[in-house]
Amino acid sequence: MLKTLVRWTASALLAGAMASASAAQIVPRSDPTGSPPAAPAAQVQLPVDALMQDAGEYARLFGVPFDEALRRLRAQGDSVPATDAIRETFKDRWAGIAIEHLPSYRIVVLLTGTDPVPDQSIVAGGMTVPIVFRTGATATREAVLAAITTYQAKIRDSLPHPPGLGVDQRTGELVVMTASADVDRDRNDAARARIAAMTGVPVRIDVVDRPPVDMQAAIAPAAPDVAPVPGGAIEGGGRVVGTVDGKRYACTTGFVVSDGIRNGVVTAAHCPDTLSYVGKRPADGSREEWPLAFVGQWGWGHQDVQVNVATAPGVGYAPLFYADTARKLARPVATWRYRTSTRAGDFVCHRGERTGYSCAVVAMVDFAPAGDLCGGACLPTWVAVEGPTCKAGDSGAPVFEGTTALGIVKGGTYRRDGTCLFYYYMSTDYLPQGWTLLHQ
Repeated sequence: MLKTLVRWTASALLAGAMASASAAQIVPRSDPTGSPPAAPAAQVQLPVDALMQDAGEYARLFGVPFDEALRRLRAQGDSVPATDAIRETFKDRWAGIAIEHLPSYRIVVLLTGTDPVPDQSIVAGGMTVPIVFRTGATATREAVLAAITTYQAKIRDSLPHPPGLGVDQRTGELVVMTASADVDRDRNDAARARIAAMTGVPVRIDVVDRPPVDMQAAIAPAAPDVAPVPGGAIEGGGRVVGTVDGKRYACTTGFVVSDGIRNGVVTAAHCPDTLSYVGKRPADGSREEWPLAFVGQWGWGHQDVQVNVATAPGVGYAPLFYADTARKLARPVATWRYRTSTRAGDFVCHRGERTGYSCAVVAMVDFAPAGDLCGGACLPTWVAVEGPTCKAGDSGAPVFEGTTALGIVKGGTYRRDGTCLFYYYMSTDYLPQGWTLLHQ
């Protein structure tokens, strides 16, 4: 019976989910006032072109043929309604879910208890995807999240440096990411045992070399020939700059949004309030800056997002985001995805102003960054993505899967040598109330 249900949801429910997302979160590409959108500054990709670009990165990362990479990425998107349905079916036993890529592509579901569940399969993206059920987890995902909510303050107080906390849906563990300076606290497994006894859930201690940081970048003053000139299009994945206390910073735009009356663009709330969008003059492609007025910011607990709107005459918005390092390719936003529908192991990409275009897999869907980066402790609502590509300047960058918008980058954690261990993003679930994604 379950197998029949899963096969049906992999196709029929996908259409329903796409329609629901469009109705709930995405508005038409035209300006709310009826004005036509500004001409994009980059070549617009078709969905198949976007898929092929991402598949090239997938094939390189996992060492599979390009055609196999294409099938797997189609299967990744097509399988979301099926895994949502399985999660609901086993909600009382649900400990986690993960996409495995090696040695073969499959979906692994982790459940509590010992009652076995037969393995299943779905047809998604033109391929058969095995679904493997593993039992024996000692705590559900909800129980681990409840432990974080209840004991986060005590766990933070028990260590000199407040750690990051998250749910590893591959193993069902509460992950405590301690600073390397605190590693002696876990001598002979003492810290792990103490936190496990406190929370009543399985705990793993991971050590990180450097504390997490938000990823705005300090930059040099503007060149004297950069000046605002009327005309142009603002897109996601672009460069924005601003000044705070005499210092100039760079961030990245996320996605173009609308409140039904005006259009704007989102970036991270920890970026400067007043910004300028660095674009190109339509006539000759030379650099120019268009001022963006500050509308508001939301930066506590589960959010790090602000909205800015253009003030220069003739500047409009393209419902697109840059999807390559050189900013010559742009993608339309076709839909979006709930954070709860994102799986560990999902292959996602981002385009940051400092690092350009890159792709990696989701490490944790329920992550609370270390320190006090959310006006205090962060909630476990951030999505962590494996490195090695993230640097200062990527703050606000769009995170996406093909033409599906996933979120905007907040910050990252780094190894001792400065390479990126992982970055984390705010899901589009948490866009400011009243603001929705613009789409083409």
